[in-house]
Amino acid sequence: MRFAAVLAAVLGLGFAAPAAAETYVYEVVVEEWVETGSSRFVSPALAQAENSAVAAYGPFRVLDDGRAALVGITDYHSPRHFAAMLAAYPEIATIEFVECPGTYDDRANLQLGRMIRAAGIAAVVPAGGSVRSGAVELFLAGASRSIADGAEFAVHAWLDDRGMGAHDYTADSPEHAKYLTYYREMGMAADDAARFYAMTNSVPFEDALWLSGEEMRGWIGLEQPAPVRRDLPRLAYLDLELLDLEGGLN
Repeated sequence: MRFAAVLAAVLGLGFAAPAAAETYVYEVVVEEWVETGSSRFVSPALAQAENSAVAAYGPFRVLDDGRAALVGITDYHSPRHFAAMLAAYPEIATIEFVECPGTYDDRANLQLGRMIRAAGIAAVVPAGGSVRSGAVELFLAGASRSIADGAEFAVHAWLDDRGMGAHDYTADSPEHAKYLTYYREMGMAADDAARFYAMTNSVPFEDALWLSGEEMRGWIGLEQPAPVRRDLPRLAYLDLELLDLEGGLN
């Protein structure tokens, strides 16, 4: 499984990783600090989501009866958090992708994406929203999808816990098939899925390919006005193959 360990883009005041609310069993954790400026950037969209939230379920924030926001890294527990949120707020029809660094557990992340699609929930990236790594798969799960001007995305190649990356596996390997199958389930034609997957692996795992909202709209066939390009502090992180968790998620 892929494991998205944080490579945080931090500024002068530093970056504090969120405190773990639950005990995890991950055996591989990689962190690297990247200095990019002299002051800490706080997304206005993130601040607004946190301040207006009426309930929290893992990385999800309930904004009102019909809307939730994704504001953090997903993990092994996120499908359970999502199910609990929908049980308490069954009218949620939209998830706003506000500050979405990726995932600690790619198997659970793909399951979560399938749950989002099965629930018929729309995916929206607001102005200032940032969707990176495994969170891109979750955005693709939206029953409908929209990207505001000023949104940004980041993708990168993955690396497993043996130090092998996407290009080390044969084209017909299960490691590739799980992503291609997922993209097909999310509505991509086979050729489009293959091109999209190749694009996500077009930069090394320690780097990131940054896409504007306009560029991502082109990849997924959305037609909206071109966004205003902005220079913002950015986050990047690595994906490592997560050791299989006993019992897994059903």
